[in-house]
Amino acid sequence: MRRDLFVVSLLVLFLVLSLGQLGFFDLARLSRGASNLVLFSRETVPPDLGILPMAGQALVETVEMAMAGTILGFFFSLPLGFLGTRSFFPATFVVLPRLIIAATRTIPSLLWAILFVIIVGLGPLAGTLGLAVYTVGYLAKLYYEFFEGVDPEVVEAVMGVGASKLQLARFVVWPETANSILSQLMFMLEYNIRASSILGLVGAGGIGFYMQVYIQTLEYQRLTTLLLLILVLVIFMDYFSAWVRNHYLLVR
Repeated sequence: MRRDLFVVSLLVLFLVLSLGQLGFFDLARLSRGASNLVLFSRETVPPDLGILPMAGQALVETVEMAMAGTILGFFFSLPLGFLGTRSFFPATFVVLPRLIIAATRTIPSLLWAILFVIIVGLGPLAGTLGLAVYTVGYLAKLYYEFFEGVDPEVVEAVMGVGASKLQLARFVVWPETANSILSQLMFMLEYNIRASSILGLVGAGGIGFYMQVYIQTLEYQRLTTLLLLILVLVIFMDYFSAWVRNHYLLVR
């Protein structure tokens, strides 16, 4: 009990000190911020609905980027995650796959988008590739952890009768981990929907391009329209993801 209290006290102390360093207790600064928030809020209403046709097209492009990037990344993450599983391959073999996974996951999708803007130029292709690469790093790590969670006795029994690695993946790994794999895929799609909405800030296409323009030109009523569209899209994706999980996840 005393140890738990000591740990909690340290955490609280760390939080207070960190907030102080970050200016959380600067009342004058917070007061100015509250005033600025009121002024900004006044300039954001009412939303400018005149841009809906253009904004709708940009939103469709954003969804296309997110879905294409997620699916493309998924196709690469499955085999890479399998190759990084220590239960199936020697420790020396999985070093390279795990290094690739760590490297792709370390760089945020926004920075990947900047890199691909340099490589392939401005537009949604750069955003799609950026999302795909980050998806590979994120999903592959989760997948090799799921694969390592498969009952080792079952794995040894299947390999003991001469099954190949492909047969092991098809008849043991997939049935045991399919629910987790599909669930994380849906979560990644939701994440990429949100991430793709800001990739336009670096010239990678989608609705983020117009967000950047409206921020720079102080057209906050039009910015509000874009934010509301993104909110509607996110809410729709939440319901869509829940529907997919309820209807298509495997029942044990």
